Amino acid sequence: MRGTNMTKTINAIGFDLEQKQEEMIEKKLQRIDYAGDLIIDLILRVKHEKEYNFDIVANFRWGVQAHVTSDDYDFAAALNKIMDVLDQKIKKEKDKVQGK
Repeated sequence: MRGTNMTKTINAIGFDLEQKQEEMIEKKLQRIDYAGDLIIDLILRVKHEKEYNFDIVANFRWGVQAHVTSDDYDFAAALNKIMDVLDQKIKKEKDKVQGK
């Protein structure tokens, strides 16, 4: 089941995302499409100073907010890391709510 209600906001701070990077983020975010009916909005921020710093806030329908971060000198590695953590967090939240 694909949820399409999730609002996704992507912000680059201190630099401009290249089209390739934007596409990479969009593609990775498809991985959590299954949570579209669980999450109201998802805000992804990327900062680039010495390394890439990813920060995601996901607001769940039941009032819980998940906040995950990752960083790496490699854009793709930092993105992969944060998506793994986010995926785990979503599954944990989903289990908690279904367990009630």
